[in-house]
Amino acid sequence: MFLIQKMDCPTEEKLIRDRFRQMAGIEAMQFNLIQRELTVQHRLPSIDTLVAALKALDLEPALKSDTLTGAVGLAEGLGDGAFKISRKKWLLMAISGITAVGAEVVVWSGGQDSSWLVIGLALVAILTGGLDTLKKGWIALRNFSLNMNFLMSLAVIGAAVIGQWPEAAVVIFLFALAEMIEALSLDRARNAIKGLMAMAPDMATVQGADGEWRETATGEVRLAALIRVKPGARVPLDGLVTEGQTTINQAAITGESMPVAKQAGDQVFAGTINERGAFVYQVTALQANSTLARIIKSVQQAQGERAPTQRFVDQFARYYIPVVVLAAILVATLPPLLMGAAFYPWLYKALVLLVIACPCALVISTPVTVVSGLAAAAKHGILIKGGVYLEMGRKIKALALDKTGTLTQGKPRVTDVQLVQPVADADGRLLRQLQRQAASLAGRSDHPVSTAVVAHWQAAESLLEVSAFEALTGRGVQGKIGGEQFYLGNHRLVHEMNICSPALEARLSALESEGKTTVVLCSASQPLLILAVADTLRDTAPQAVAALRAIGVEAVMLTGDNAHTAQAIAAQVGISDARGDQLPQDKLAAINDLRTRFACVGMVGDGINDAPALAQADIGFAMGAAGSDTALETADVALMDDDLRKIPDFIRLSKKTYAVLMQNITLALGIKAIFLVLALSGEATLWMAVFADMGASLLVVFNGLRLLRALR
Repeated sequence: MFLIQKMDCPTEEKLIRDRFRQMAGIEAMQFNLIQRELTVQHRLPSIDTLVAALKALDLEPALKSDTLTGAVGLAEGLGDGAFKISRKKWLLMAISGITAVGAEVVVWSGGQDSSWLVIGLALVAILTGGLDTLKKGWIALRNFSLNMNFLMSLAVIGAAVIGQWPEAAVVIFLFALAEMIEALSLDRARNAIKGLMAMAPDMATVQGADGEWRETATGEVRLAALIRVKPGARVPLDGLVTEGQTTINQAAITGESMPVAKQAGDQVFAGTINERGAFVYQVTALQANSTLARIIKSVQQAQGERAPTQRFVDQFARYYIPVVVLAAILVATLPPLLMGAAFYPWLYKALVLLVIACPCALVISTPVTVVSGLAAAAKHGILIKGGVYLEMGRKIKALALDKTGTLTQGKPRVTDVQLVQPVADADGRLLRQLQRQAASLAGRSDHPVSTAVVAHWQAAESLLEVSAFEALTGRGVQGKIGGEQFYLGNHRLVHEMNICSPALEARLSALESEGKTTVVLCSASQPLLILAVADTLRDTAPQAVAALRAIGVEAVMLTGDNAHTAQAIAAQVGISDARGDQLPQDKLAAINDLRTRFACVGMVGDGINDAPALAQADIGFAMGAAGSDTALETADVALMDDDLRKIPDFIRLSKKTYAVLMQNITLALGIKAIFLVLALSGEATLWMAVFADMGASLLVVFNGLRLLRALR
């Protein structure tokens, strides 16, 4: 990966593409214009050839690492690649501006365009302000690349040739100044991502082997080390609290508006702020593997993914410049040749047309807009894996939601325990024995219902040994205890075993009608014990479903629980279409069914059993992705906390992003169309064309940056 210090416009990207395509051994290139990054896949023996080619293009290449530590090797001393303008550059620009205006003043005062004083002032302005542009124009010509620097150089030289020295000077000054302003404005989009990197402190207070606390560089802290965090300080690394109680502002990671209480056993994330009490925690992830690091990496990778609109604009720009250059040639030659018109006026119009030709405003508008949207979402606790999903979100018309862990807390508890057969059990010995067997089977599973069954077993006896254990996907588990086969499963498993009597059916249905999930402990021949488990509904779930309905999205519940439980929970959150007894393949089929009726379908889940449906949906949303590697890697959109209301926020952000993209395209093309007419009618001058082109670039950049505040 290279850091390209001078890559601020699509013209540099095109120049690199054209040069590298001529080189053998180059397999693929990926550009991140906002971060000035270039990733090259190649079969070359070394990167020296690549570095030499980039230096020949005067682009200051630097080798960049893929970690939070920033650039290494060639990039040593370059920091994070922030754009900086030296005092010398500002001084040269000041001289250029003064001399360019001076040349115009002399002409306005009655002087001649071709006087030595005017030519001298103009040359000073061109050399101090436009030497870089002329140099880039020469490089573009050598590489047969029609870019803005070539067009501007041609326009300036052409203006000088026909004696328009003051205008040539003003044009080159305005162009150079506008490029500087554009590069500085682009830094706002870059800073949105750099701000994430700056959240984790460089130093941590770590306990040494001798028990003493010492300040240690965060990058040198090892796994399982103990770190102490004072009130008001930022958490340096991910970990689990071991001592103390506090409240932590997790907004930077999860987007939660309120601080979260933390105590022993709770997870903390790098970059979050400790608001109250001091605490000690044990490190569970190194700096490069922290949740914050994975967020930053995901956002940076997402910037390299071109959204549909951006791909269209790139394709459009490929043909746009050659067409306009051809049009300029025709404008300069046809009227004099066919109509006997004067050559110089039409050549001037052609030069104006060349200046207008640059598609910089059009091409730069899309990455700036998309990155602003991605950054705004990340700060709000919504991690989007690419511009394609940010743009596609506005099309969602149906959203399938898992129940456990999504609409509910995913932390159910046992509410009812009943013997299936009415037997004498005055001392409760049989009931305890069956509960112990059920808990022993459940202890081998990580399903939330199994966890609740184990948590309910609070007797002094330990769990029993289970052999030949096997998970029955979507149904339950089975195993041998003391050589006897037992099953612990849901209503569906009891039916499949053909041991569900009418009386048992009635009891299970009664519990399930109350919104409870039932599990039954069975021997190979009969049911033995009924346990009812209830999950707590998320407070935000009804609000999220109502918000989805308000923006025209239909919510559908898909759950492995029975139909009665599904309907009971669905009624509480306001969902009319609730589908129970859904195995992973059933959820997959449900997504396919929804896709036949809706243009774009989303799926929200939190478990491995949701993975097929998440992958099949147009956009997959992962719940509670903070700290979860799997969710961050597999989901298209990851909600860093468990707030479902962020899905409507994401859809609204997608609509705003698309609206800004369309606004920018209209602005860029509209301004060029107007000045095209003015150029052909002779009303537009060269400096007006520069104002129009670079003004359009700044307009679309600032318009795109508005998205940084879209979710505040």
